Amino acid sequence: MGKVKKLKPSQVGVKTSLDKDIEDAKFVKPKNRNKIRLRKDEDEEFVDASLSRKILSAAREQQREMEDNFPTLEEASSSSKRKVVKLDDGNSDESDSEKEDTLEPDTFYENIEVDEEDERAMERFMSRNPAPRRTLADIIMEKITEKQTELETKFSDAGSIQMQDIDPRVKEMYEGVREVLQKYRSGKLPKAFKIIPKLKNWEQILYITDPPSWSAAAMYQGTRIFASNLKEKMAQRFYNLVLLPRIRDDIAEYKRLNFHMYQALRKALFKPAGFMKGILLPLLESGTCTLREAIIVGSVIARNSIPILHSSAALLKIAEMDYTGANSIFLRIFLDKKYALPYRVVDAVVFHFLRFEHDSRELPVLWHQALLTFAQRYKADISSDQRDALLDLLRKQSHPQITSEIRRELQNAKCRDIEIGEPSTMQLD
Repeated sequence: MGKVKKLKPSQVGVKTSLDKDIEDAKFVKPKNRNKIRLRKDEDEEFVDASLSRKILSAAREQQREMEDNFPTLEEASSSSKRKVVKLDDGNSDESDSEKEDTLEPDTFYENIEVDEEDERAMERFMSRNPAPRRTLADIIMEKITEKQTELETKFSDAGSIQMQDIDPRVKEMYEGVREVLQKYRSGKLPKAFKIIPKLKNWEQILYITDPPSWSAAAMYQGTRIFASNLKEKMAQRFYNLVLLPRIRDDIAEYKRLNFHMYQALRKALFKPAGFMKGILLPLLESGTCTLREAIIVGSVIARNSIPILHSSAALLKIAEMDYTGANSIFLRIFLDKKYALPYRVVDAVVFHFLRFEHDSRELPVLWHQALLTFAQRYKADISSDQRDALLDLLRKQSHPQITSEIRRELQNAKCRDIEIGEPSTMQLD
């Protein structure tokens, strides 16, 4: 027996007919309740007209700034704006950022105009007897000659070219790849090109495709493929034999670097050790690195993150090699990254500058700027003897505007041996 349904208070005492009661029991009676749903925007206040105009104006200004800072590829390639690179004599921290802006091209590379006087100053410190430049073609021809005279010779060294007899059909196929790469602008690359890094005689096959004739876009895609698929040592050979000669040739001919070639340089940093050993150090060791080349390659280093181990090794090597004006540009770029450098690297940089104590040549502004940057960034990491030696150096190598700033930085330095309370002994090599 079910429960007796209680009547609501409103239903008590209300008389209805029997048929009405039966009908109400069989069907659901709609409730006389109307839900009122308010739209969210009805509870919110409207923005007045003046505030709307300000918001729209700020949005348009932000859009214009983004377009100015990040132009499209077409705008970048067709830009006629010229950037003047001038080695000013500024000497304060306030001007450091301005100097960096003049030395570093935008990510979307534009034309630069190098001051002729600064370029002549750089040329005075270039090597008088530069080593001949070697390209992939030169290496291949040497190995082919060796192959003809010593047919039984096998090259077991990982750094040598594995010469093999190439099937005529394979050679014909890669000659077709060469034609594609010469005209390549965008889109898919031939699969035969993508597998070159996996071949044992990849350098020999690459020679057939004639890298100097590749389009700039093809060189960028090739750098991406080889940087991703080759080991560090092999990537270094690709950078040194293919990418670096093309970079230098383009800068010499066009006085600038194509957008795709600049991106290829950036992509080469995917293998930082290969970049240092295959591009940066060979460029400086050649003794013929121009101001324009140093600015462009230096901007890639300045704008990208590099592990401290590779940067420290590069700094150590640059500090020990024969001096050219380009050395000072790269020293300053690495020092401005503010790494926590090992004392061995700091000492090497100190001795690099002390080598010029008895140099009778008039050193370029770049040298003084690099010394100022070193004093600003690493004055606390030098010993008191090194500080005194650098102060003596300033009496013999001075600049009318920069030297006073260097002296002030060194005199206010808290040297590392003073902080740890131990005597300092500096041994000059």
